[in-house]
Amino acid sequence: MLVNGQWQRHWDPVQKQDKDGRFIRQTSSFREHFTADEIQAIGKGQRDLSLYVALICPWATRALIARSLLGLQDYFDVKVVAPKMTDYGWAFDHFPGASDPDRVPFDFMHELYTLSDPDFTGRATVPVLWDNQARRILNNESADILQILNDEFRPLHQSDYQLRPQDQLDAIEQLNQRIYTQLNNGVYQAGFAQSQKAYEEAYQNVFTMLDELEQRLNDRRYLFGDAIVETDIRLFVTLTRFDVAYHGLFKTNKKRISDYPNLSRYLVDLLQIPAFAENTNVTHIKQGYYSIKALNPPQIVPKGPALDWLQYLPAQARGE
Repeated sequence: MLVNGQWQRHWDPVQKQDKDGRFIRQTSSFREHFTADEIQAIGKGQRDLSLYVALICPWATRALIARSLLGLQDYFDVKVVAPKMTDYGWAFDHFPGASDPDRVPFDFMHELYTLSDPDFTGRATVPVLWDNQARRILNNESADILQILNDEFRPLHQSDYQLRPQDQLDAIEQLNQRIYTQLNNGVYQAGFAQSQKAYEEAYQNVFTMLDELEQRLNDRRYLFGDAIVETDIRLFVTLTRFDVAYHGLFKTNKKRISDYPNLSRYLVDLLQIPAFAENTNVTHIKQGYYSIKALNPPQIVPKGPALDWLQYLPAQARGE
């Protein structure tokens, strides 16, 4: 991580922990939004932005799916780090599916952070919405980026997809928070727990939420009916990583997503939409998670599992 702008030690998956060994995630530091004039400048090509992501990362994949779903590919490009975490954090190399390092002006993600704040202390996370002209981070919080793309960029995309409909927004945000706490971040709290108590607490939260979502999908296509909203993107990115990595590596092994009929149907349904399938890369997911030395010292990457939904992904992305 960075301390006062200097890389201090090799990457460690456990960011912080409380007195009971519970994993605590770092809070995002760059939280800029856009004015109407700034959006207009982007539309005219007067602002040059990039989205820096890791295909292993669920938070970054949220932003990628929204960019594709809303049709914003022409307004900012994407830079993809290699999936294997190095001793210096996210890096650019010639891994298939990652950006060509010869076309990226950085070797490591932490360079973007020290350019933005020479005294930055913390972890160099993704996603990052980057200003190529000012050479600084605008926003590194995926929840903000989803809102920015759906709401603030709407004059540019005018999409039929409304991920944050006003008449359902309170309910969406409430479910977003519960899914994040118990499931999206809950799997990490189980995997990176530093005590049996913390692990069992997180484990229980994960499967309580999965059971609830399975029931919720009994009588509806998506989480809020027949239209995709932000919550569906947030859930999808965890579901696609669950059987592949979380079930084994993070010890959330009570059940697999493939054991839940409604969640499995829902996952396949979303994968029929190109924005979801094209931004899901199981090769990167497996290589990335199983490169975490603290959880997998020999860094052996499993060949399985065999999952029916892999057929909907591009061949290079299946991880088979």
